[in-house]
Amino acid sequence: MLRYPNRFYILMVLFSIYGLSGCNDRQSDTAANEVPPQVDVIITRVVSSPVSIELPGRLEAFRQAEVRARVAGIVTERLYKEGQDVRKGTPLFLINPELLKVARDEASGTLAKAEANYHDVADKLKRYKDLVSDHSISERDYQSAVAGEKQAKAELLSARARLEKARLDLGYATVVSPIDGRARRALVTEGALVGQDAPTPLTTIEQIDPIYVNFSQPATEVMAMQRAIKSGKIRGIEQKDIQVHLIFSDGSEYGHTGKLFFSDLAVDTSTDTVAMRALFDNPEYELLPGAYVQVRLEQAIINHAVPVPRDALVRAAGVSSVMIVDTEDTVQRVEVEANTLEGNHWVVTSGLQGGEKVIISNPAMMISGARVRPVVTDDQTDHSQQ
Repeated sequence: MLRYPNRFYILMVLFSIYGLSGCNDRQSDTAANEVPPQVDVIITRVVSSPVSIELPGRLEAFRQAEVRARVAGIVTERLYKEGQDVRKGTPLFLINPELLKVARDEASGTLAKAEANYHDVADKLKRYKDLVSDHSISERDYQSAVAGEKQAKAELLSARARLEKARLDLGYATVVSPIDGRARRALVTEGALVGQDAPTPLTTIEQIDPIYVNFSQPATEVMAMQRAIKSGKIRGIEQKDIQVHLIFSDGSEYGHTGKLFFSDLAVDTSTDTVAMRALFDNPEYELLPGAYVQVRLEQAIINHAVPVPRDALVRAAGVSSVMIVDTEDTVQRVEVEANTLEGNHWVVTSGLQGGEKVIISNPAMMISGARVRPVVTDDQTDHSQQ
């Protein structure tokens, strides 16, 4: 009677063991049949990438001339339209010339008198020269005649100079543009007395095609760039080949590329910066002096750069990294150095050698060691490939 319960117990244990074994086999089969998730990747490549910096700048006219009255008088007429383009020598204002004509005529009369006096004294000296040789006059009288001739000649030269000045002053009654450019608003009106005590400002002429943009770069950046070039990490660009781009406040870029025109050789001690100046064509007068802009210039070339899409870079705790897929289709995390953003791509200067499969679809969600199925996508960059 006691055998039946024991036999029943043994059968129950055997059934349980076989049941668990069957479940484990089914779970193993399911795990073996799981498909790795698909991820989008790009194949990295080594390129030469420009080192660009962006700095605030201010536009300045290529040439600027303040037009002033050079003679005293009453302004009788404004001869130009405010805001119009003028050529060098274009009449701008007319100052009443009547008094200047009188001064010219007076100087002309003084010159005629001085010329007559000089001829008279010169003839007298010629006669005295013959008489002194014959001892008909004293040496003292002769020397007096010599001195008189010199004085008369000096008065003649002075009279000629006064006439020339009077003619120039009469010419200055018509105020002309000293340069080609655009004439700004008039600072005086008809009827104004100008040039009485000092040269009176009348208007300003500005030449804005081409046009300057002035900006400054921190001295620390300049020195760091020089050290990097010296170490061979980057390749310097000659000043004449440096391209400068101008960016407006709305983020749009000016249609013409400028050239670096000037870079100071000294540091401004008050700002600890190095002054720079670029030159831009401005045929449509789109750029106006005094306006603030952003300047982006390419100062050097990174010899070994690997661009990766902006979304491929993962930043955490101050460390930059990308997730790559190795040869066994396993996710790996790689620390990189990327401090420059060019368009939609980070420029990686350390950590990648080119040829890696970098994950671009939700890299922050990837786990190192996980198996994936990489799908290569095209990566369009504007860098020049080495």
